[in-house]
Amino acid sequence: MVFTTHIFVFYFLPLFLLIYYNLPFLWRNLWITLASYVFYGWWEPWFVCLMGFTTVMDFIWGQVITRPGATRWQQRVAVAACVATNLSFLGFFKYYMFTAETLNQLLLAVGAEPFRVLRVVLPIGISFYTFHSLTYIIDLYRGHARPAKSFTDFSAFVALFPDLVAGPIIRYKTLAAQLAFREHTVQRFASGIAIFILGFAKKILLANPSGQVADAVFNAAQPCAVDAWFGVLGYAFQIYFDFCGYSDMAVGLGRMLGFEYFKNFDAPYRSESMTEVWRRWHISLSSVLRDYLYYPLGGNRKGSTRTYVNLAVVMLLGGLWHGAKWNFVVWGAYHGLLLGYERWRGKESIYQHLPRALRIGITFVLMLFSWVLFRADNLTLALNYFAAMFGLGSPDAASALLAAELYAPMPLLVMGIGAFLVFQPLQAHDWAMKPQTWGRVAALIPLFIVSLMVMFSQAFNPFLYFQF
Repeated sequence: MVFTTHIFVFYFLPLFLLIYYNLPFLWRNLWITLASYVFYGWWEPWFVCLMGFTTVMDFIWGQVITRPGATRWQQRVAVAACVATNLSFLGFFKYYMFTAETLNQLLLAVGAEPFRVLRVVLPIGISFYTFHSLTYIIDLYRGHARPAKSFTDFSAFVALFPDLVAGPIIRYKTLAAQLAFREHTVQRFASGIAIFILGFAKKILLANPSGQVADAVFNAAQPCAVDAWFGVLGYAFQIYFDFCGYSDMAVGLGRMLGFEYFKNFDAPYRSESMTEVWRRWHISLSSVLRDYLYYPLGGNRKGSTRTYVNLAVVMLLGGLWHGAKWNFVVWGAYHGLLLGYERWRGKESIYQHLPRALRIGITFVLMLFSWVLFRADNLTLALNYFAAMFGLGSPDAASALLAAELYAPMPLLVMGIGAFLVFQPLQAHDWAMKPQTWGRVAALIPLFIVSLMVMFSQAFNPFLYFQF
């Protein structure tokens, strides 16, 4: 199920909240689990079987790790077995076809007979709920969290529908106390509605139209340089408003249920360096990669060479986490190189000697280059797109038709609003957290009505991060 559909807005969410608030608190986590399984199984019912199995397995492993009398060796074996099992499921469903097709290409290159590749369907959101479970197990082993008081609490944590399929990546220790007790107030519920509406509007009114601009250019055979830059700018706005919009809706829904989530985006396009980008973009993923991968590898504690290697490994794996394509591997390597360069330069970084506006501009352009790798279907198309951006392509007669589509009043209006919003400091999350006044309500209601009207006029357009 998708947040931006009439089924969710008019049927699922009102019915869920009506039952939720009429249940005793002891039954609410069970209701969250059951409703979340319906939400998740709406696309493909068998997906819930895999999530249910991993939930049961990880709960049992958690009990093994924290049972009285367990030795440290036994705990290590349990953690290793749990991590290996979870990553095996994730690796099979997400990377089997990529690995098999790569091997077939190598076999063809040496004249050998390729083998038949099994077609595997990627369960939506598997990366997110796998990370949720893994943080629980690892934090138990480290002593940073206590075991779930009941299977109902743990299953509610894993299946919690606001963040189930596209994040933010929530750690169990963040919600542990709230699963046991959470306060429901009118103010918290109202702020949840406010941030949900703002995220809903980001997706419908900004992300989807920006995506139409990006799709038109990336699907064009030979775009000119101006169109190529305009197209990748459209994708930069699309992926930001799409993912930030989803995160805002998740935070808002969480607050409606009494949960407090952290902000997942903090004006990333206002960053003055790539290091700062990763403190502001997909904050929950950045922190998980840092705490569960970068630090265990040694972080920056084992010398400069090891630090650069650790950065490279983390970003390469971060790229692979986003998808099973060579584009994402190169995307991760690109970010790893930039982060390594900035760490190497330290205080003498070129960013320090330029005006702030120019530092932001250069960082944003570097981000645009990375979005080409992220959006193109393969590396060959990405290289062709880079060539077009620098005027090395050969635009054909269709370029004039493309320009007529791109520079019409509505796309220009959407792109202009997008540019204004991504570079101004006030964030929807922060605005919605303030006490709601009648003036705010008067602004939110028409915004939601317009968003709903536009939603009905758009084709089905799932969130970009569903595929990750």
